[in-house]
Amino acid sequence: MAEPTSNFLIQSLRGTSQVFFMENAITGVLFFIAMAYASYASGMWLTTIGAALGVIVATLTARLLDFDAPSVSSGLFGFNGILVGAALPTFLAASPQLWVYIVVGSATSTIVTAAFSATLTHKWDIPGSTGPFVLTAWLLVAAAYSFGGLQVTGHPPSFASDYVQDAASVPPPLELVEIFFRNIGQVYLLGSWISGVIILAGIFIASIPAGIAAAAGSLIAMVVSIAMGADPVTVRQGLYGFSPVLTAMAVGVIFLKPSLMVSIYALLATVMTVFVQGALDVIIAPAGIPSFTAPYVLIMYLFISPKRLIGPHPHTPVSNHIIHSHGTDKAG
Repeated sequence: MAEPTSNFLIQSLRGTSQVFFMENAITGVLFFIAMAYASYASGMWLTTIGAALGVIVATLTARLLDFDAPSVSSGLFGFNGILVGAALPTFLAASPQLWVYIVVGSATSTIVTAAFSATLTHKWDIPGSTGPFVLTAWLLVAAAYSFGGLQVTGHPPSFASDYVQDAASVPPPLELVEIFFRNIGQVYLLGSWISGVIILAGIFIASIPAGIAAAAGSLIAMVVSIAMGADPVTVRQGLYGFSPVLTAMAVGVIFLKPSLMVSIYALLATVMTVFVQGALDVIIAPAGIPSFTAPYVLIMYLFISPKRLIGPHPHTPVSNHIIHSHGTDKAG
């Protein structure tokens, strides 16, 4: 864990790096460079500006509400805000109302983060992670359809339709490399593969095991999605890979102690995340909202929650454990 700090800039940069579970201001700087490059390449700076505004507002909200100081110092109240700030300009057209939306949404994400911590984490020891971002962004994008001052520019409500199944093919080697890095960049909603390179470098600077896990997650997602015949356009955009990247990191090295068994467990979780990505893309299409990192959040919650039953530990039958736990609850 990095040294505690009250420096607002350092706290915000750590919040930027915490999107990938890192607590490193230099990594946060590299992540902003990655966003800036993607904005420069596309000529659209709203995402980078929104991200900066989001992490500032989220971190400031946590400080003003006097939330847990070590958590604020570590950036744990900033990363959901930066994702809200990056997501809203990606899916909503520029307008004065958009910036109000980002400020309110980023501040609210801090409250939701605290709520998840007080419930999900406190009671079941499951990290909230990007769950607050998904919940906040889903509600805000959905609500935008009700407001004339906001225009949704992507993912209009529609029934899911199959692409031409025979269109699936293995991309050429150079494109596979680009997909590999886009999978990582898309965690920040960046379509630039070069931004993915910069982000992966930032992860490796903070943690070599985390960098390896991120690379493995991207590779697994690419292989599985292509092998299963997923929509080639979606695969090429990196949209099947960003949630598996987070799953591989979270389950493989962040929230469970790394081991051979945990690596196999993380492999299963990562593959399942690809399937859940496909499922949620279909399920939420009629609502006209993106899946965001919901596939990762769902799988991470499910795979982290039974960690107390996973070895090494003195094994007892699961049924006995459950009965004992219920008995304790009733006695209390």
